[in-house]
Amino acid sequence: MSGTVAEQLIDDHLVEGEMEPGEEIALEIDQTLTQDATGTMVMLELEAMDVERTETELSAQYVDHNLIQEDNKNPDDHLFLESACEKWGVWYSAAGNGVSHPVHQQRFGIPGKTLLGSDSHTPAAGAMGMLAIGSGGLDIAMAMAGEPYHVAMPEVWGVELTGELPDWCSAKDVILEMLRRHDVDGGVGRVIEYHGPGLETLTAMDRHVIANMGTELGATSTVFPADDAVKQFLAQQGREDEFRELHADDDAEYHVTETIALDEIEPLIAKPSSPGNVVPVTEVAGDDLYQAYIGSSANPGLRDFAVPAMMVAGERVPPAVSFDVNPTSRQLLQNLTEMGYLGDLYASGARVHQAGCNGCIGMGQAPATGRNSLRTVPRNFPGRTGTREDSVFLCSPETAAASALSGKITDPRTLEDTHDMTYPEWSEPEAVIVDEASLSPPPEEPGGELEKGPNVKSLPAFEAVPDSLAGPVLMKVGDDISTDEIMPAGSDVLPYRSNIPKISEWVFDQVEQGFYQRAEDAGAPWLAVGGSNYGQGSSREHAALAPYHLGMRAALAVSYARIHWQNLVNFGIVPLEFVDRDDYDAIEQGDTLELPSVREELQNGSDVTVRNATRDTTFTAEHTLSPRQVEIVLQGGMIEDYKN
Repeated sequence: MSGTVAEQLIDDHLVEGEMEPGEEIALEIDQTLTQDATGTMVMLELEAMDVERTETELSAQYVDHNLIQEDNKNPDDHLFLESACEKWGVWYSAAGNGVSHPVHQQRFGIPGKTLLGSDSHTPAAGAMGMLAIGSGGLDIAMAMAGEPYHVAMPEVWGVELTGELPDWCSAKDVILEMLRRHDVDGGVGRVIEYHGPGLETLTAMDRHVIANMGTELGATSTVFPADDAVKQFLAQQGREDEFRELHADDDAEYHVTETIALDEIEPLIAKPSSPGNVVPVTEVAGDDLYQAYIGSSANPGLRDFAVPAMMVAGERVPPAVSFDVNPTSRQLLQNLTEMGYLGDLYASGARVHQAGCNGCIGMGQAPATGRNSLRTVPRNFPGRTGTREDSVFLCSPETAAASALSGKITDPRTLEDTHDMTYPEWSEPEAVIVDEASLSPPPEEPGGELEKGPNVKSLPAFEAVPDSLAGPVLMKVGDDISTDEIMPAGSDVLPYRSNIPKISEWVFDQVEQGFYQRAEDAGAPWLAVGGSNYGQGSSREHAALAPYHLGMRAALAVSYARIHWQNLVNFGIVPLEFVDRDDYDAIEQGDTLELPSVREELQNGSDVTVRNATRDTTFTAEHTLSPRQVEIVLQGGMIEDYKN
């Protein structure tokens, strides 16, 4: 073992397996994180598993996604989640308290711990020297029940940071540089570990920005050392006694190495509609602007709002620009108010919204059709905003604020000439207002009844995999299809997160409106075919559960995103991969595929025979399931496996 921070964390929590890249390992989980878009399913899964109470050191449930209360569905689910926290012994963060990731870092982040979250951006906690991994809700339910988490041992990708960021650049530009170099699948099978002298210039919240969006690289997680920056952050939050120093050994060796010279970073921006579509801001400067949006878990720190506030102080945003400010926590709002920054934002013409995920997940602040929206959020997948034909760019708070002031996409460095503006000088205060009023601890004696509104439905029944499978390819998609395209988010859809029959009406809707009816007419079983990196993005297991409800029983893809692949396994959907990409190219949507010996072949090896009955051809696919996962799939998923 070479002694990287990631390997130390894994070794400290290793329950099963060998620490060889690609080998399945099992990890003890100290903490779990759930949010309302995914946590409702976690709690229903705990109920289905007959769990009596959580077995983790700490589990926390946040209400941050579904805050719009246009009818009973969201508030009913909030009450359901609150009752579930009482029943199983979980911390409860109420609506309006803030986004899960920054709040968890402020209140519960502890160096050296493991965190498993039902949100793909859970690795943000790696900023604290934690091993934090996003996964599907059923994996989190298992961890809450005391079961270890199984994952393929990742490679450790060491990224050395040197120098110091220039004016008008910040941590968002660092992770955009990583995405510019490596696109959305460059981190697959890896933990990214940042090290080097450049770390001295990055605060714990700067590191949060970088760790959060490591997810967009497809990485299993991102880790930073626990050093003075982490100690200062914990002291600021009144928790210095929970600090533990954690560094890579002097002779640590990384499987992959890279260097980023921070002083060479320039303002960057990801063009529509992929986080990997990164170019310098200068390439799109001057383009029209409809909206500039600041906030989200990808830029949640005090400085991410204070610096834009200093930039717009005494200025007025043009009335044609919607300048949206989405605070990430109630605590942040109090500090922005106390320091005077909130007043500067309001006076500039900003629209200030409640603390939560909001527009990042398509819950309000949707842009006009086809109009350019600059956002500090982590993702710009098609239609994620709630507007089907959206045009979203990802950028830093500096670029968003500069563009808001100018009324067009703007390189913030040009403000020195156009607005006679110097870069605002910002340093983190030693202490801040700490607000825990909306964060309820678990009861000393968990128990009680679940409070279920009419929108909370039981999970569907899960069937064992039969000896053979045959069905039509109801959907064929290309490379890098995201879970937002398989199962959209947004204010129309996510309120049905606890109602699988209803939410299934939006399966693949972003790809083909009305797909649901085709699936209903076809009935079970049917298959989906995808290109490389199928299912990138969100950890929402609805992207597996809802297709399962409609009759999907197998998927064939060139390759899968880690979390979605695991979710398919968890619910008994057979995930196969093409050995030869030509076989993918030869399949047309509507072809009938047969898996004549699927059960036997899954048990006996990695090859699975596939016959295209429509074209009278046969080819070999493969699976990468461990023996443990084979048994899970064959039984119909993890719940059936747990109960048996």
